[in-house]
Amino acid sequence: MRILITGGAGFIGSHLCERLLNEGNEVICLDNFFTGRKENIFHLMDNHRFELIRHDVTEPIFLEVDQIYNLACPASPVHYQYNPVKTVKTSVMGAINMLGLAKRVKARIFQASTSEVYGDPEIHPQTEDYFGNVNCIGLRSCYDEGKRVAETLFMDYHRQNNVDTRIVRIFNTYGPKMLENDGRVVSNFIVQALRGEDLTIYGTGEQTRSFCYVDDLVEGFIRLMNAEADNIHLPVNIGNPGEFTMNELASEVAKAVGKETKITYLPLPQDDPKQRQPNITRAKELLGWSPTISLDEGLKKTVAYFAERIKTSDNKIAKV
Repeated sequence: MRILITGGAGFIGSHLCERLLNEGNEVICLDNFFTGRKENIFHLMDNHRFELIRHDVTEPIFLEVDQIYNLACPASPVHYQYNPVKTVKTSVMGAINMLGLAKRVKARIFQASTSEVYGDPEIHPQTEDYFGNVNCIGLRSCYDEGKRVAETLFMDYHRQNNVDTRIVRIFNTYGPKMLENDGRVVSNFIVQALRGEDLTIYGTGEQTRSFCYVDDLVEGFIRLMNAEADNIHLPVNIGNPGEFTMNELASEVAKAVGKETKITYLPLPQDDPKQRQPNITRAKELLGWSPTISLDEGLKKTVAYFAERIKTSDNKIAKV
């Protein structure tokens, strides 16, 4: 198939590009390189079935494709709060432009939504029929509400125009190719530990998250995109239901890095969810999907990646 991936040079998008190419597909990677990096896809550039387009999804584009994975949007607070208006436009205008393309060329289209649509949840774990507890005027709302509107658009394009849509709600994901300055907890902890710095925990450290390794996530994406079932157009949670407090994660990272670490506690940011854990019953029943990579195994691979990156960047600084 000929497959378009928006945000294809980003952390998750680059893994998806690689996987789909390995399966024999033609892949068009579209990215504006706000958080995506060319080095994430350098190794794919010589593949004659891979094409890179520098483009912003807030502007229309006309291509002939069979499938569209719409991943384009900064996904960590440090990046999506940098320009909140642009973040909303990326989610909303990006969805409109990609859905319009899918409608024109009759492509199947996939939306990368987020567990942030649940906000600071009042039910635990979160099921897809939970409407969420989101502050629509808070500092995080540019991302949370943008993704919620994108889901609305996907459902309405499906109902009104019969566009073949898929929606995944992504829970915390980690792995190689994350940015060092990503601002998300796994990359923060690993980089701080490798550099011998104190680990920064916001709040008491008793708030929880569930961490899915990127290869498991990509497997879930591909299964959902290619599944045929009743109600396949409704959202599906993809994430690892293993739940850890931030204090427990800090301990696991220290173990993976092989260093003793100290912790600095800082105030909790506004609207930061106190707990987050996916109910993945729908993914299991619809897709036969569940995560296979444990946190300690995934952290080892991620630490190895960051250790090499930090060593390379430190060497460059030393030469300068």
